[in-house]
Amino acid sequence: MLFIVNQITSEAKRKYLFFNSSLFAGSKIDLSWTSQDYNMIVAALLYLVVSYSTETRLTPGSNIHSSSLTDTVETSAREYTLVPDIRGRLNIDNSRNTYRPGDILNLKGNFKSIFIANLSGTAAKPIVIRNYRNTVVKIGEPNWNGGGYSSACEFSNCHYIRFGGQSDRSLLVINGSVQAAREAYHNLHIGNRTDNIEISFLTIMNGGNGIVAKTDPVKGDPGTVHPTLVIRNLLIHNVTVTGTKNEGMYIGHTATYWDHTVNQPYYGSPSNFTPGHDYVQPAKWENVKIYNNLVSNTGLDGIQAAAVDGLEIFHNEVTQWGTQRNPGHNGGILIGGRTTNTNTHDNHVHDGWGEFCQFYGSGENGATHIISNNLFTDNQGDGISMRGTDNAIVRITNNTIACTKGNSLRINGYTGMKGKQIVNANAFIAPNGGKGAHVRNYIYVEQGGDAEEGTGNEENKKFQTPLEARVNTAEYYRPQEGSSIGNAGYRRK
Repeated sequence: MLFIVNQITSEAKRKYLFFNSSLFAGSKIDLSWTSQDYNMIVAALLYLVVSYSTETRLTPGSNIHSSSLTDTVETSAREYTLVPDIRGRLNIDNSRNTYRPGDILNLKGNFKSIFIANLSGTAAKPIVIRNYRNTVVKIGEPNWNGGGYSSACEFSNCHYIRFGGQSDRSLLVINGSVQAAREAYHNLHIGNRTDNIEISFLTIMNGGNGIVAKTDPVKGDPGTVHPTLVIRNLLIHNVTVTGTKNEGMYIGHTATYWDHTVNQPYYGSPSNFTPGHDYVQPAKWENVKIYNNLVSNTGLDGIQAAAVDGLEIFHNEVTQWGTQRNPGHNGGILIGGRTTNTNTHDNHVHDGWGEFCQFYGSGENGATHIISNNLFTDNQGDGISMRGTDNAIVRITNNTIACTKGNSLRINGYTGMKGKQIVNANAFIAPNGGKGAHVRNYIYVEQGGDAEEGTGNEENKKFQTPLEARVNTAEYYRPQEGSSIGNAGYRRK
């Protein structure tokens, strides 16, 4: 890491700050920089990554894997060193089982793209793909402006894979397109039935989408759709995603149904299907955990997850999302349609455009949902916005929601979320831009939505300003002496 830091000049830092602030302000950015300028920007981003990776981060539970890609490697494992071809690309089709469970694939050099298909380890012996020891690996094509190779790194029909840097986020860097067509560029694409995969210790920047993890329905192939196909076990941790044109993370298929006849998504009721059209439901994930990540400066949502049963999003920091100023794609954390049994906790979401947390989950089959102990501060919309289906009930507890331009909590029953949401021990501070809050700005219900507030030790506390709440905004809104917050609100662990 030190040799990267030593190359950074004050000019590189200045240009990065200009680039970052311009993107956040929604300004048009001149991308016709010299190669020297561009390299300086990359160096500055890496400097920030190194700085971030050395911070003291929140530690996940003991049952969650968060160690490096060297901790479970067998000493007898076969190792291969893979380098780019003459065009700067690496294409692997493992149909003949050249690489077997327990193998280690060490990447060495700079790759324009990597495509890996039909590579499978086992639960006991996953295949590890990582940087070659003591080297930095770069993947991606910043000059891509349309055409083929629209993903920097793509997995197709792969299973039981661990992918990332050996020990640090700065050792494996995916650097996507910065050109006009970048919206169509995927930095890391986990597609076509790929599952049982762990992504960790890497940096993703620029491009369109940071991480895309979904299987698209294929017409005439029931093995690509729900309920025949279930894709399981996705871990994403200790990853930095920054500067994407679209979502930082796009996990799961967002379409309720897919209409093969017109090749478009359909979000309505089956009772309104067009006769004669071919509708299918995209496959769902089971068991997705997203934790210890930094997601910043994204054009659309920060972390978006849909069509997941068993979703846990925790100990992430999300900031400066929604730089496109698109009101339809503006969630710091988005819990999307067809999600069941979700737990969103201990996240820090701050200083973005849009809403801190959006909930569209389902209550089908008695699904449970929790949004707890999150710190949501300083945005340009509502705080937590809810529009679930199938009478989803969410336990919203011990969150601090501060300094929104709209309501602290907004509950909309229009799409079938009619039950009483459980709202206990939250700290609602300075809604409505701090311009004087009406009682309904703290918890706003509409279209048949409803809430049940806690009492006693579970009472929600409501303040018009941080000063009135007596919290230290510089220390994660920690209550100061004399604060009446009591047991309510976020506590940093």
